[in-house]
Amino acid sequence: MSLRIPISPPIIAAISANKDRPLFSVMIPAYNCINYIEMALKSVLIQDMGPDLMQIEVVDDCSTDGDVAALVETIGGGRVGYYRQPTNVGSLRNFETCLNRSRGSLVHLLHGDDYVDPGFYTEIKMLFEKFPEIGAAFAEYRYVDESGTTLWNRELIASTPGILDKWLYQIAQSSMTQVVAMVVKRSVYEHLGGFYGVHYGEDWEMWTRIAASYPVAYSPEILANYRVHTKNITGESLLSGQAIKDIYKVIDVIQNYLPDSERKRIKRNSKKNYSEYYAQVAHKLYHDYQNPSAGVKLATDALKMYPSKKTVSSAFKIYFKYLIGYKNDNSAAGGQ
Repeated sequence: MSLRIPISPPIIAAISANKDRPLFSVMIPAYNCINYIEMALKSVLIQDMGPDLMQIEVVDDCSTDGDVAALVETIGGGRVGYYRQPTNVGSLRNFETCLNRSRGSLVHLLHGDDYVDPGFYTEIKMLFEKFPEIGAAFAEYRYVDESGTTLWNRELIASTPGILDKWLYQIAQSSMTQVVAMVVKRSVYEHLGGFYGVHYGEDWEMWTRIAASYPVAYSPEILANYRVHTKNITGESLLSGQAIKDIYKVIDVIQNYLPDSERKRIKRNSKKNYSEYYAQVAHKLYHDYQNPSAGVKLATDALKMYPSKKTVSSAFKIYFKYLIGYKNDNSAAGGQ
């Protein structure tokens, strides 16, 4: 391993087809999220199919906020594997370790601060059985806060389970799912490699790379939970301004997966979608995270990305609030 952020897709070593393997590998990358790991583990264990069908393992990137090994033993009672990195390697290298340590035919990366609802694995199993040609499948998800309270649900991508039509052109314009909701055939990672390139938005690139090579199935059942808080990679990247820099890189990489005739249109739509999204998130940084300067900076960066009517309107609203020193004392956790 070298470089915390790989410059090319890391190799995921193949496993012998003759080796006895579980159906699922639920690999849980964790770093300084000890307050959430218990919920993540319990959400899987309540759906445990047994060791012959399901590998469950926490891969700890040298957490410093508590004894993760002891917690895993307490919650898992020997059922859950535990591996601690020799040194802190960063999120992408930790994902790489998760993928290479997985033994199942289907791999679910479950961040230590996210969790799934009962029925997730049976629903995903159904999709792979019904559509054996797919490379990946995902269920719908919701956003939750630190306590697990629903912040908002998303608009469904489709009303019935099945293979998504022209999915590449949809996912190439905006990330439409989260890691917690997605399960991928291990053979697909072996073929295409792991996550790389950026610290934020690496999953969007991965899902688009998969969509360029394989059919992808979807279930509208809301069975996954993506947790929003300032201490995860998403929150930190938004506050630092790194998020929008990384998204520019991902947009450029994604063009390589598209036919020439679609690149200009999809790139324009990607910039428009993300500019409007970040302009909206800027208000959440301003109010919910009580960081007006970060909100103003993100709004400005969104305006530079693509000055749509929504982006311009949202940016000028936040500029005005900042100029008059407006503060909202009734803030609540939010944002993506």
